Amino acid sequence: MKCLSGYIARSVLGAIALVLLVIVALDAMGAIVDGASDITTEYTFKQVMIYVALTLPARIYEHMPMACLTGCLIGLGSLANNSELVVMRSAGVSVLHIVWLVLRPILVLIIVGALFGEYMVPYTDQYAESRRMLLKSGKSAQESTSGFWNKEGREFMHFNAVYPGGVLFGVTRYRFDENHFLLESSFSARATYQGGHWVEERGATTRFLGDSTEVDTFVVRDWETDLSPDLLRLIVLPPESLAMRSLYGYSKYLKEQGQDNSRYKLVFWDKAMQPLTIVSLVLIAISFVFGPLRQVTMGYRIFTGVVVGLVFRTSQDLLGPASVVFGFSPFLAVMFPALVCCVIGLVLLRRAA
Repeated sequence: MKCLSGYIARSVLGAIALVLLVIVALDAMGAIVDGASDITTEYTFKQVMIYVALTLPARIYEHMPMACLTGCLIGLGSLANNSELVVMRSAGVSVLHIVWLVLRPILVLIIVGALFGEYMVPYTDQYAESRRMLLKSGKSAQESTSGFWNKEGREFMHFNAVYPGGVLFGVTRYRFDENHFLLESSFSARATYQGGHWVEERGATTRFLGDSTEVDTFVVRDWETDLSPDLLRLIVLPPESLAMRSLYGYSKYLKEQGQDNSRYKLVFWDKAMQPLTIVSLVLIAISFVFGPLRQVTMGYRIFTGVVVGLVFRTSQDLLGPASVVFGFSPFLAVMFPALVCCVIGLVLLRRAA
């Protein structure tokens, strides 16, 4: 039985690895083409290539469910085409046992993928984004037309560039009263995080006093805020690049600040439910091989895997924003397509058994 288990695992994992390589390669080529429009004197084509290379772990993690679905269809399909599955069943190996032999390596892959997404992807994506921002901003980061917004209480902040290690360039702050009238605005060329608080450098403050204004300049001044370099890192990165623990913490922070945290909650549940998503898609693949796709060509199986994966992903992409608009739980938006796949796969497997 060990030989059989190892043989099935090699067939399935080899096919998954091949599919993942193709999907990630196509995605990376598309990213290189898109990044070519951002080329500047400092941000050259070579830097675009480096940026895409640094984001490869995130692309692998993102395409893991689709690769598992199509890879299982190809791996088990090749066994079916060679009548090896028929021989296994003739030898007394039940369909459920074959399902377990397929799921065992998939479960190991799920664990590795979860660790990958939790610890490696946030680090590589942060380094890639910080590096790209540094190169695109150049030496005059305060003149950058891009940047990041944040709100804390009645104060709105904009940062032209956020560098690693707690360094900000082009810090603009707007403070409003309870009636949403602008009380004060300030700009500082640079801010650094020192001793648990921020220190702004080379700036000016404008206070709005009825029909007049008052302007003060400063060389350095302290800035007390709950915004830490760790939270700023969360602002720089898109939710999809964050670890689950960071998504949970930042979602809580946004809620305390009275801001909408639905997108971060949605991505959190999408990552938390990815193991179930992969298992449900693998069950669909196995049930197809033992059922309607038993005697079809390999190309047809690949086509079916792509279609099913796209339908599944599209349903999640539609239900996710719908949960934000209509106010139902993001957990249900992520869980529903996975449960539907599980039910369909189990029903088809029961018929095949």
